Amino acid sequence: MFDILGKLGQMKSKMEEVKNRLDGVSVTGESGGGEVRVILNGNRKVLSVSIEPHLLFPEKREEVEELVETAMNRALDEATKVSEAEMKAVGKDLLPGFPI
Repeated sequence: MFDILGKLGQMKSKMEEVKNRLDGVSVTGESGGGEVRVILNGNRKVLSVSIEPHLLFPEKREEVEELVETAMNRALDEATKVSEAEMKAVGKDLLPGFPI
């Protein structure tokens, strides 16, 4: 029982390490052939949003909104994949044989 509690304490510590490491990882989501680009860190925090200047006109507002939404969702998907892979790796190392 104490071994499991010790492992859970180690896991919590490793999870914090992973979270800190994911702050340094960046993923990109693009749409419109790269006209809109969103960069997030591995913890899903927006680092930057880039929009090509030719899209920044009132008559293009709806198009830009859709492109930003698509780029954000793509970046979020990538950040989630990276985060999940890191967390699974930590769990497998600390709790071998445990279904993760």
